[in-house]
Amino acid sequence: MNVDELVAIDVHTHAEVSSKKGTSSLDDDLHDASSAYFKVEGKRKPTLEETAAYYRERRMAAVIFTVDAESATGTEPVPNEEVAEAAAANADVLIPFASIDPFRGKAGVKQARRLVEEYGVKGFKFHPSVQGFFPNDRSVAYALYEVIEETGTIALFHTGQTGIGAGVPGGGGIRLKYSNPLHVDDVAADFPHLKIILAHPSFPWQDEALAVATHKPGVHIDLSGWSPKYFPPQLVQYANTLLKDKVLFGSDYPVLTPDRWLADFEKLTIKDEVKPKILKENAARLLGLTKP
Repeated sequence: MNVDELVAIDVHTHAEVSSKKGTSSLDDDLHDASSAYFKVEGKRKPTLEETAAYYRERRMAAVIFTVDAESATGTEPVPNEEVAEAAAANADVLIPFASIDPFRGKAGVKQARRLVEEYGVKGFKFHPSVQGFFPNDRSVAYALYEVIEETGTIALFHTGQTGIGAGVPGGGGIRLKYSNPLHVDDVAADFPHLKIILAHPSFPWQDEALAVATHKPGVHIDLSGWSPKYFPPQLVQYANTLLKDKVLFGSDYPVLTPDRWLADFEKLTIKDEVKPKILKENAARLLGLTKP
């Protein structure tokens, strides 16, 4: 991957369909509800190859992952191996993350290590609300964090409100309480060398996320899942100042396109010297694509 030739690095994109199995990572009800929530237009389920072509056309790189919440949802995820293999075949634009249901226990821990050592996975996505766990529950996910910290990979946590289950009776059984970023503060304290990304503006806990990222050196924030025109003012303020080296561009593709995100980002009052940090430089450093 030639970082110098990239316009931006999108640290938050989803693999929603398996070309090999023909399956989706969400059941139809949750998929349709999230599409309505995000007002998705056009094709919602691009293949991995289509995603690579999309980002290549825009001279961008993308971190891509599935979400493994099979214990909670009963839906089999897009295989991590398939995501990693597609990234290897499109290494100029795709960066593989994985996702492991924390309730897989020792088998999940073993799988995490194998994905790093054999497939070159660079990080792991957790969605506490969909997976149904508190990130600071020592009995559930701490063994996974140990592997992630040991291998120098990244733990990316969904935080705040989620479009998954929105509008479905009972929210599809998905509970928002699991995604308060203060739960991740415990993880950052217990694993001081773990690289962490708090995904999304963390409504209704935006101040908590800013506090955690300011206090814990290893914690970063990605800006995915929201059009920048809706960013809370304190998030913009911190991105311009205290957290200018720790805030990352993310879109949430395919539910929110980088085209829309970047067009709205241009209208924000972000300092000229900070924009390249958010769009590319901070992510390149965190992902080990450039020297610290």
